[in-house]
Formats: sequence, structure tokens, C-alpha cells
Amino acid sequence: MSAAGNEYVIETRGLVKRYGKLVAVDDLWLQVPRGAIYGFVGPNGAGKTTTMRILATLIPPTAGEAFIDGYSVTEHPREVRRRIGYMPDFFGVYDDMKVWEYLDFFAACYEIPARERPALIDDLLALVDLTHRRDDMVEKLSRGMKQRLSLARTLAHDPDVLILDEPASGLDPRARIEVRELLVEMARMGKTIFFSSHILADVAEICTHLGIIEAGNLVAQGTMEEIRRQLLPVREITIALLDRVEDARRILGEMTGVAQVRDLPDEGGRKRLRVDFTGDDAALSALLQTLAQRGLPVVTFSEEMRDLESVFMRATRGIVS
Repeated sequence: MSAAGNEYVIETRGLVKRYGKLVAVDDLWLQVPRGAIYGFVGPNGAGKTTTMRILATLIPPTAGEAFIDGYSVTEHPREVRRRIGYMPDFFGVYDDMKVWEYLDFFAACYEIPARERPALIDDLLALVDLTHRRDDMVEKLSRGMKQRLSLARTLAHDPDVLILDEPASGLDPRARIEVRELLVEMARMGKTIFFSSHILADVAEICTHLGIIEAGNLVAQGTMEEIRRQLLPVREITIALLDRVEDARRILGEMTGVAQVRDLPDEGGRKRLRVDFTGDDAALSALLQTLAQRGLPVVTFSEEMRDLESVFMRATRGIVS
């Protein structure tokens, strides 16, 4: 039954979730490669949490299918639960419970034998750097520490897939960095990580893949580079020359992939041109080689990198389902 050899460890096919007339998720086709750090981003109300709850077998879909490691979330929920670690977007209330007791409780829920739990708890606390808070009461921890403790809980049964709903939400900058580093470490351990976020800087920093959802619809999906090419097909190249700017403009205008050539203000005595370019990296390299072969005095040749915010704003329209 397991699809361990399958390229995608998380997959949805035409997934739909309705609440009365509200369509929270609409014909969603997700593909999360094995070993990926997949950022699932979108405006508030876009359908991120609903999707993750379906994947975690907490709520049933209205239509469509969802699979974890080849197992259907509706037909084989117990197999799915064995393979995932799910972290909701809220910590919950655990009064009168020490940190180690919290982890022991969840380890017991996963049917880990009592004799194995002390060593497991020590390892989990060390991983999330909470060994020194082992005997503290859970409610006394800072929000950042609670997030790290919650991440440790998701690893109690050594799942292959982590489904994390806003793991860095509400954290201060230092705590966000700590959580981000933890996710990278978990990926190094061989986990596939699927997490939602509205903090685009965190997504851009660590993700290998990205899915952008709005009003329940997946508007873009792929590697970070594929997303940029898909949503921002025109690359902006700045070329600075000592002189012969007219020759450069003429040569550029004859080249494949050059959509437009514009003048920029001089800088430090150098003439500058902005080139709108639609080609790939190989074509861009060929463009630079051509300028050099024609003897043009190129001083600098650089591409303006578009950040994830530019991609996100291009993909979304600010609507909710």
C-alpha cells in the first residue's frame, strides 16, 4: 500500500471542503516531493488550515482525495497518523504539567513503551534545546519555548512527514530564527516538512518548494525558482558601460529574449541600460558573451533579483474564500 518510492509524499487530487455555502478549499492539487521543505502560503482565510486539518485526518473533505505516503486520509487514517507529526496553530492548555510530563503524555499516546520514553524525552529536549527547562511547568514557558516543545512533541513517534500550521506565528525575531533552524535540522534528518506561514521571509530563507493558495485555489506551485519564472517571467538586467551605449542598444535589440531596452541615469560616469529579458540562464550568459565579443566596454552586468514578496503580490489579489 505504501508508496515509499513515489515522488510525492503528500498529494491531493481535486480536494474540496465546503462549510454550507462557504467553499474553504476548491479543487486543490498539491504535490509535495519527498524530502522537501514546502512552504504553504496565502492570505488569512485562504484555506491553509483547512487543508492541513484534512491532511492530518482531523476533518473529512467534501470531495476529492488526499494521500500521505500513498495512504488515503479517508480510507486509511490510522496509517496516515503513524506517518505524520501534526502541529496545530495553537498550543492548547496544559496546566499543572511539567515539560517532561508533556512529552511523556504524548509519547504514551503514540503507544511508545514506558521503558523507552525517558531516553526519548531526553533526546527530544536536547534537539529543541529545552533540556534546561525539563522540570519547568509548561505554562511558564515563553511562546517561543512552547513552539519548540510542540515541535518536539510532533517527533515523539519519529514520523516521516511533519505538517506544521504557522510554526513561527507570533514569535519574536530570535525565536523565529530558532524555529527556522529547527525545521532545517529536521529536514536534514530526512523528514518531509509541509508548513504554512504568512511570514514570507521565513519561507524564502529555508523552503525548497512553495505553494501559494488564495480563496481556496492553488494559484502557483513548484520550486522557488520555478515559481519566480512562472509569475515573474521578465528578468530585469542592468548593464553599465564606459561608452558605445548606442552600439550596445542596437546589438541588444537584435538578440533573442530581449523584450525592451531602456536608458537609466548615468552613475559614476558610466552609461547604464536596463534590459527586460525573457530568456533562461544559458541565454543570459550568451547575451553577455556577445557583448564581450563585440568589444563593448561592459563594466557591470547584474540582474535585479525579485524577492518572494514580489512573487506573492503578483500571484494573489487579496481576496478570501
